[in-house]
Amino acid sequence: MAKKAAKYMRSIPSSQPTSQHFPALSCMVAAVLWGLLWYPLRLLEEMGVPGLWSTLIIYCSAMIFLLPTCWRWRADFLRRKTDYMLVGVFSGWANIAFILAMLEGEVVRVLLLFYLSPIWAILLAYFILGERLTKAGLVALVLAMLGAALMLWNPDLIDLNTMSLADFYAITSGMAFAVTNVVLRKIGDVPIGMKMGPAWLGVIVLTLCGLLIAQPQLPEITIQSGVFAFLIGFPMMTVLTWTAQYGVTFLPIQRSSVIFLLEIVAGAVSAALLTDEIVSNIEYIGGALIIFAGLISVIKEKNGDISAYESSPTKS
Repeated sequence: MAKKAAKYMRSIPSSQPTSQHFPALSCMVAAVLWGLLWYPLRLLEEMGVPGLWSTLIIYCSAMIFLLPTCWRWRADFLRRKTDYMLVGVFSGWANIAFILAMLEGEVVRVLLLFYLSPIWAILLAYFILGERLTKAGLVALVLAMLGAALMLWNPDLIDLNTMSLADFYAITSGMAFAVTNVVLRKIGDVPIGMKMGPAWLGVIVLTLCGLLIAQPQLPEITIQSGVFAFLIGFPMMTVLTWTAQYGVTFLPIQRSSVIFLLEIVAGAVSAALLTDEIVSNIEYIGGALIIFAGLISVIKEKNGDISAYESSPTKS
């Protein structure tokens, strides 16, 4: 099974997308699935497996099937070890902090604070990658942020004294996610599986560090909770990570960042259905604006600039 999974990872070309619109669709799928991830994580916590332990099991089970691919591309890793180490550190924290924030905080509040990340991503893309902010991208970004404000606005957010540990996790996770996206764009033409490996390894290493520092009691893992955590790791985490990294590899940051705002819609709607959190009419209007912004970012490109996978020259 591991060989089949590794073969599949190697079979996906990275130099050219299989379809003009597939990277955008990939980002949409990733956004929706990440928006729903909070639910299986909370179920796992109810089974007696807390955040850091569940994170370790999930990513270790996913990493098993990626090891053959990482070994095959070890020469490329050594050649660009600095970039890959940055992916590991920032992606590792982005994933760990996101999971802990979802377990400790309110879903919609966490998502809103996390999705300040497009602001960081666009600034980083402009100064580091040299990507131009097109008019369509700017309009989509404004609409998306307006939709997020309408959908998830909470007056308490402007009071720093009300910020909790979950808020800190959410904000720093968004920042780390933005840096990860920029570094992945800089790495460019390598197999997606090779980008996933350092990201997952970073999660595992940082989680182990957290467990060593906190020294929590070893949870009682049953067959049911163990199998459930394993399935969240593979295949679920594999699909989550692959779709996200495929999208950000072939899309300019300004477009992928807007599309990922669909995660807010998925998280808020699922929280309204599965928890006591209520989505009001104004929040549904905000969600519609976010979806509209995502559509603009996909289709509002001039024919001469339809290759959305090309960015401006990277700044040195």
